[in-house]
Amino acid sequence: MKVIHVVPSVSEEASGPSYSVVRLCESLIRQELEVTLATLDGGRPAAPPLHFHKPFPVGLGPDRLGRSPAMRSWLDGQVGTGAVGLIHNHSLWMLPNVYPGKLARKYGVPLIVSPRGTLSEWAFQRGSKLKRLFWPLVQKPALTAATCFHATAESEYEDIRRMGFRQPVCVIPNGIDIPQAKQMSLTDERTLLFLGRIHPKKGLDNLLRAWQVCEQHFPEWRLRIAGPDNDGYLPKMQALAEELRLKNVAFCGPLYGEAKHAAYREADIFVLPTHSENFGMTVAEALAVGTPAIVTRGAPWSGLERHRAGWWIDVGVEPLAACLKEAMSQPRSELMDMGRRGREWMKAEFSWVNAAQKMAETYRWVMEGSAAIERPDWVVV
Repeated sequence: MKVIHVVPSVSEEASGPSYSVVRLCESLIRQELEVTLATLDGGRPAAPPLHFHKPFPVGLGPDRLGRSPAMRSWLDGQVGTGAVGLIHNHSLWMLPNVYPGKLARKYGVPLIVSPRGTLSEWAFQRGSKLKRLFWPLVQKPALTAATCFHATAESEYEDIRRMGFRQPVCVIPNGIDIPQAKQMSLTDERTLLFLGRIHPKKGLDNLLRAWQVCEQHFPEWRLRIAGPDNDGYLPKMQALAEELRLKNVAFCGPLYGEAKHAAYREADIFVLPTHSENFGMTVAEALAVGTPAIVTRGAPWSGLERHRAGWWIDVGVEPLAACLKEAMSQPRSELMDMGRRGREWMKAEFSWVNAAQKMAETYRWVMEGSAAIERPDWVVV
């Protein structure tokens, strides 16, 4: 089975798809699928080359559209020969996310679409004027060619249905790699960690205001904020921290690779006060090393309560401040127990082998038709 995956970029390591799409492709290859990952130029400068990765240059036009005649021509040549069994598109809002729909309709090739959080209500409410024009004229028509959608959580399935799409949807969570586990710290200092893009949807303004309520009661705790700036939002958050006269707060920039895993291990608690996530890879990464998490209901992590691995709370300053007070009052031993339960949960339910097996079976069901193969349990029609 030859499959082409398309995503605008895998070069931004702090972006969830840069990890999840690449790891899905690698895991599908281990399932003996022939996979090519087509992206725009940029590559992965901080990582070894990927043998299945085919980057293309950006042509004339606004960078945010990512117009690439070279990608379009190559895709047309690959699909038009009949050698490609299926196209899998990841994300929306750029022309590389439009080409697959046009080619699927032109040649009758099955198309899987993974929105990767781009269809959330929060994202649509804050869309630019360009997006409001791009949606009805370009992006939505391309999505009508989808044979099946892929959602990483039930909440994303609901987003797909809310937008009016009635195609089958496979609900398959991302996988996660399990790194070395954390050890109990022997220092008096304790750390609350946020790690991710410094972006309005992440809820950092709520976190800083909630921290203002809590920090005077917990002098041994510090708030560490790690992540790259997104469109100039970092200076605004630094200014807010100064305005609130916060003391034990550090903005430490982006962290990658082992430095990122070390930050998770050194933290007592991870926090993601987000307004909207289709999955939230950082939550899985924190749990995988054994760090409990506080996550808002903007992300699909209700299992934190079920597995007693953290807290799942309403979005807002007051619920976050109340939860921080409760969480930071816990003894280290209790937080370590929560972290161990979270790590075991990640091992049991979020392996890349499991995700790839489900995706490969979904591909076969889509390609061969429901009359030939029984519908997989994770596909909703």
